[in-house]
Amino acid sequence: MRTPAELTTTFRAHGMKVTPQRQLLFRLLHDNSAHPTAEGLFAIASQVMPGISLRTVYQTLNDLAAMGELHVLQFSGGATRFDPNLTDHHHAKCDSCGDLRDVYVPHVDTLLVSGFSGFVPQRASIVFGGLCAICQQIEPTPALHHSLNTIPNKETS
Repeated sequence: MRTPAELTTTFRAHGMKVTPQRQLLFRLLHDNSAHPTAEGLFAIASQVMPGISLRTVYQTLNDLAAMGELHVLQFSGGATRFDPNLTDHHHAKCDSCGDLRDVYVPHVDTLLVSGFSGFVPQRASIVFGGLCAICQQIEPTPALHHSLNTIPNKETS
């Protein structure tokens, strides 16, 4: 994402008002790797600037997305997340806590993918699902769940 000063210039160039609330949101999003939700960003912004509205947060995020300044990420069963990282990257999402991290897959264009049958891909978005390091400490892995469920019963063996 561009710097807050560059975003201010871009908004003005598009004839959009640049308010202190928007400038705060530009600062909060700059170099933000947390992939925030609008509500999460609103909670942080409210601490810094009481009185900012959730509507302002949504409108600013939607304006930034429409201008190509951030990506909108939607995952099934979860809130919409906003990603200011515009570099070519993908994501790893924790199935337990929802943590979302940027991951980099070199040479995506050389992956062998079957089933396109006449479809011409123009972009790829890979999401790796699993457990983050913290949740691995809390929850046994699915393989462990499976092995626990398949331990032979001595009485029936």
